[in-house]
Amino acid sequence: MRIRISTYSAMPRGGAVHARRLSEELAARGHEVELWVVAMEGAGMAAGPGVATHQVPLPPVPGEPVPARVARAAAVLADALRTAPAADIDHAQDLLSARALLSLRADGVVAEVVRTVHHVDACTDGFLEECQRASIQDVDRCVAVSAFWAERLAEEFGVSAAVVPNGVDPDRFGGCPLDRAEAGARMGWPDRTVVLAVGGVQPRKGSRVLLEAFARARGRLPGSPLLVIAGGEGLFTDPAGAAAWEDDAVRLGLVVHHGPGAPAQADVARIGVVDDDAMPTLYRAADVLAFPSTREGFGLVVVEAMASGLPVVTSDLPVLAEFLRADDDCLMTPVGDARLLAQALVRLANDDALRAHLTGRARQTARRHSWATTATRAEAVYRDLLAG
Repeated sequence: MRIRISTYSAMPRGGAVHARRLSEELAARGHEVELWVVAMEGAGMAAGPGVATHQVPLPPVPGEPVPARVARAAAVLADALRTAPAADIDHAQDLLSARALLSLRADGVVAEVVRTVHHVDACTDGFLEECQRASIQDVDRCVAVSAFWAERLAEEFGVSAAVVPNGVDPDRFGGCPLDRAEAGARMGWPDRTVVLAVGGVQPRKGSRVLLEAFARARGRLPGSPLLVIAGGEGLFTDPAGAAAWEDDAVRLGLVVHHGPGAPAQADVARIGVVDDDAMPTLYRAADVLAFPSTREGFGLVVVEAMASGLPVVTSDLPVLAEFLRADDDCLMTPVGDARLLAQALVRLANDDALRAHLTGRARQTARRHSWATTATRAEAVYRDLLAG
């Protein structure tokens, strides 16, 4: 099959990682695969052998509202795809790339559209809400990365979706050759206790709750505690939310550093986008992963951290409970509860026996997730669509 996969982001997280690894697995199976990426953040994303990667640049417009940015990005992607050779399968990884492909289908350029739903956003803007609805109900096939979201799509949108989950490469993340001290020195924070969050600053990631929890916990964390937040501003970043987070940091008396590394006086380091090749080092350079999300499709970051041997505190979302067990391979706290999150961070940072138990079980959990399974299930969806 000739397969074209499109994604709205070049940041190596979530849906973008899914797009890249699915592309690589499909190419390894003998398919002709292209990966199309909207690149706004200044970071590129190149897939492995056999995958032709196309970066579609989207110059930033200062002060541009999110709906206008999404509309512009979808139009730019559609224009780039319009003259590309036809594919047997066009697979969108998000509402933005689905909007681009649906416009091309309306013009007769694209025959059919597959869309992966990583999660359903709580949109307050009418334009974005309609984009999301169309990307779920108007496509030819819809898939979800978890059973939870497949059930939600059936209940809320009347759409039947196959489950095509995320995977992980446990040997890549678990095989980092650096020890904790060497990794910390390479990342720029030697000899500090590091709480890591991945996904940038945004409401869906529970960023403000995490900031408060860290402020509550830092006096009980060993060494010189540091909160590290990896991830940049993407297409859906709300400037007002980021500003509120910065205001919280001032109110809580936390010194925030922006950029790589962390000076000694910093309490929080927003290190921006970390290249995908450096992610194993980042996980090795931390002591706890905090994942207090309010909404997730699967939780890829959690599985990567587990494969790396990094103990995890997550929120108790149903989608995470599909494959995690509280107090067995992770700690779980209620969504939005900064007090209990702080307590969990303190427990993990100070209890070596608990850390050893969780990380041992977590490595087993991570090994149950394979990108080969992802590709096998995607192939079944593609074949069903083409047969139909």
